[in-house]
Amino acid sequence: MLVDTGPLVALANQAERHHRAAVEFFERFDGALISTLAIVSEVCWLLPRHRVMAFLRSAGQSNFTLVHVPELALPALSALMEKYVDRPMDFADASLLWVADELGVADIATLDSAFHIYRTRRGRRLRNRFA
Repeated sequence: MLVDTGPLVALANQAERHHRAAVEFFERFDGALISTLAIVSEVCWLLPRHRVMAFLRSAGQSNFTLVHVPELALPALSALMEKYVDRPMDFADASLLWVADELGVADIATLDSAFHIYRTRRGRRLRNRFA
């Protein structure tokens, strides 16, 4: 399952509104969590400084896999961002849609309601398992 920034921030920060829901969700989930370095960068930017190192240690010791987005994928990410220019699609969101296409992943954990609108290149909508 793909994992977006919001649930990871909520899990790592007790002050977040969705913290309890994130803890319960990740305690129940036992599959692989797939994300990108863009998501990790956003999480580190949004967390209080004292939570960043704990997040990185935890992610490095869990079922968390980072998929590399190669340079050759940048035009595809740009096309996605252009397609959804009227939506809040950023580079990190586009990277998750690209990974969904590349790996055939259909599920995501996200707090971002825009993922109900986003479609992969193949026209698929990701199923939000965090909702």
